[in-house]
Amino acid sequence: MELVDPVELTRSLIRCPSVTPIDAGCLDRLQVALERIGFQVLRLPFEEPGTDRVDNLYARFGTRQPNFCFAGHTDVVPPGDLKAWSVDPFAAEIIDGYVYGRGAADMKSAIAAFTAAAARFAARWGEEFGGSISMLITGDEEGPSVNGTAKVLSWLRARREPIDMCIVGEPTNPTSLGEMIKIGRRGSLNAVLTMHGLQGHVAYPHLADNPIERLVRILSSLTGGKLDQGNEHFQPSNLALTSIDVGNPATNVIPARATARFNIRFNNLHTGASLTEWLHERASAEGGRYELDVKVSGESFLTPPGRLSEIAIDAIRKVTGKTPELSTTGGTSDARFIKDVCPVAEFGMVGQTMHKVDERASLQDIAALTEIYLRMLEAYFGRA
Repeated sequence: MELVDPVELTRSLIRCPSVTPIDAGCLDRLQVALERIGFQVLRLPFEEPGTDRVDNLYARFGTRQPNFCFAGHTDVVPPGDLKAWSVDPFAAEIIDGYVYGRGAADMKSAIAAFTAAAARFAARWGEEFGGSISMLITGDEEGPSVNGTAKVLSWLRARREPIDMCIVGEPTNPTSLGEMIKIGRRGSLNAVLTMHGLQGHVAYPHLADNPIERLVRILSSLTGGKLDQGNEHFQPSNLALTSIDVGNPATNVIPARATARFNIRFNNLHTGASLTEWLHERASAEGGRYELDVKVSGESFLTPPGRLSEIAIDAIRKVTGKTPELSTTGGTSDARFIKDVCPVAEFGMVGQTMHKVDERASLQDIAALTEIYLRMLEAYFGRA
């Protein structure tokens, strides 16, 4: 059985400038590596009207249940100002024990690590280990997330091919490998609230209806108190204003409308629907005509501590000597889709440099993460 060098595979993947939705040959390179170690690989492109076509990959080693899945994404955010980088963001240079490049931390190194771990597991145990190892890799995580993981999961359901447990390789550690596992995520709601009024002259306010005043009162109501106090596994929900727009170039005109945009990151004490109802109640209380456009990009979820987290904690402790915190902090990830089909947790590299200039990953951490993923597989399939 051929083995995989996780550092060299990380560098190979970084050298593909796979900025969403462009693949740039990244999945081709991963497919070659997976097929060499015995995985059956399927490519799954999806496209909806008005969206970009996105390529995805699903690979499986073994045919039996249970099916332990590693999930992740090969797409990356743009590198930004190239002059601000100390190296070419897609050259994958190694400097002082780190590999540099866009996607090094988020999350091509984790994909390389679980590919290398699967290769080592397969070399040691062959195909008769009592289950399957799969990989679900999308090219649409950093973008709209329309033609990626959710579509692959629907495809799997149509094939009646279950996933029994999943680790997503997101960079979960704040400063050092082994600090944190994500066992859930807060939900995310984006809202656009537009208040309508009646345009008029500022010298005759009684002849106009100023929507700004009502909008300010509503926003004060929304931000004036806490949504909740949090709970055992989640921090308090928060509402953050992101924009207030009137589009009024005149100093002597009361505008006809005013718009605010805001985001709510919410824990499992709420749902997108319950928060939408709450927003309507607050807006209606001010009177006047309004429009509220709400988009929920993901509901909050929690994978309660259990077998998956125990396997992960034990593997991390044995390799790093640390006992990781079980956390739900941070933004959203594709785990929000996977939680509908099986227990899911997230563990990957240190995230300090993700999406930043000079993004990088420690070579030592890549090797340690490979060992952690291998120990997870061995524990899950009773081969430790």
